[in-house]
Amino acid sequence: MKKLGIVITDGVGYRNYIMSNFIEEAIQKFDSIIIYSGLPKDSYQINHPSVEIRELEVFEEGLVTWFFRKYKEIAHLQRNKSFWGMKDFLIMGFPKNYSPRAILIRLIYFFSYFLNSNKFILWIEKIQYLSFSNNKVTHSYLELLMNDKPDYVFFTHQRPTYLAPFLYSVLKLKIPVSTFIFSWDNLSSKGRMLGPFDSFLVWSDLMKEELLFFYPSTQPNKVQVVGTPQFESYCMDSYPTNKNKFVEKFNLDPSKKIICFSCADNSIGKNDTLVISTIAQAIRDKKIALNSQLLVRTSPAEDANRFESIKQQFPEIIWNFPQWKLTRDNHSENWSQRIPTFEDFIDLKSILQYVDLNVNMCSTMSLDFMIFDKPVINTVFGSKTNGLYNDQRFLNYTHYKYVIDSGAVVIAKNSEELIEAINFDLINPQNRINQQRQLVKLEIGKPLENTSKRIAEILFDFANC
Repeated sequence: MKKLGIVITDGVGYRNYIMSNFIEEAIQKFDSIIIYSGLPKDSYQINHPSVEIRELEVFEEGLVTWFFRKYKEIAHLQRNKSFWGMKDFLIMGFPKNYSPRAILIRLIYFFSYFLNSNKFILWIEKIQYLSFSNNKVTHSYLELLMNDKPDYVFFTHQRPTYLAPFLYSVLKLKIPVSTFIFSWDNLSSKGRMLGPFDSFLVWSDLMKEELLFFYPSTQPNKVQVVGTPQFESYCMDSYPTNKNKFVEKFNLDPSKKIICFSCADNSIGKNDTLVISTIAQAIRDKKIALNSQLLVRTSPAEDANRFESIKQQFPEIIWNFPQWKLTRDNHSENWSQRIPTFEDFIDLKSILQYVDLNVNMCSTMSLDFMIFDKPVINTVFGSKTNGLYNDQRFLNYTHYKYVIDSGAVVIAKNSEELIEAINFDLINPQNRINQQRQLVKLEIGKPLENTSKRIAEILFDFANC
């Protein structure tokens, strides 16, 4: 009898593992499944006798835990600052004031400049874990795991800091544990992962190489390439789309081309409104060669407030505000508590399938549209000198250099380049299709079909080692 514990941390994890085929496939391999959820229990609509759901208590970091966790993450960035994404996070994270916490961060920056070896980082991590070992939430996790007795635990995300005590509890009880590397940019441009996992599941051979480089103590045979469930649902029959219903729902003109702009969240999408107004004004002024309309999909991590002025300025824009339900608002990372609805996934899949062109700011959404063979333009209007939010710095990130080198996208640095690229792509939508398919193959190392099945099989193999 094998019992699998699955740790789902947020709304994206919910989409990837609950709204895909993963639970069904895991049931075929394991006798029972327990979902350890960072989301409220009533978020789930699973009715199967082999599946139980445990809502985890929310852990809040104390100052000591925060300090050592912060040191671990900054030391990791210091150690790898030859990679621009890591260096950029270091620069952006350096405090601009002298509050008590800012002073502590300044001290961390100073000492981690010299003390950042992998061995030292692992030592700091042990102190971090020791700092919350007697926390009441940690004890609740230990009790939960001792009662459940899972044979194997799978973290669907390698980074959420508030789940460190749960990983500590798993390790203390000597339960084998693995994690999935959550996103295409996590290894080369983000801070240290949660802690020491026994094994890893990754998107591609490229991601495996990155993991072995940034975490040199990792054994190659403990890293398995599986693709990613992030895109599997696009090929599932349970999410049917219909073009006529899509056109009717969003009041689209079927005689016009559809340009979709997909927003980043407000933390990095600060030039979104400028790009949206550029496209909308070009359509008004008939600078777009083919008769077109603009559909904007905002980020599910935020509400629509920041777009109110542009909605009034350009009432002809069609808006898709993702229907992600906020499950609770008393969380340290409220955005993580939003979960997608079935209807929203149909909306997203319809957009990917039926629009003619996508514009976004260097987002992983580029891959979503390329899966459906749609041309993609990436906008980076801001530089160090023009007064806009400097999104051109993302062009230097390691994960994005692969996109540039592939030739799969057009990069537009100003309104003139954007309008020119839109006109070209609307007339020549297949021009970069081979490059797009090669990039998708590089980034997503396995076919979309049967991703969940592959993950379940590998987890079963790990559990039986």
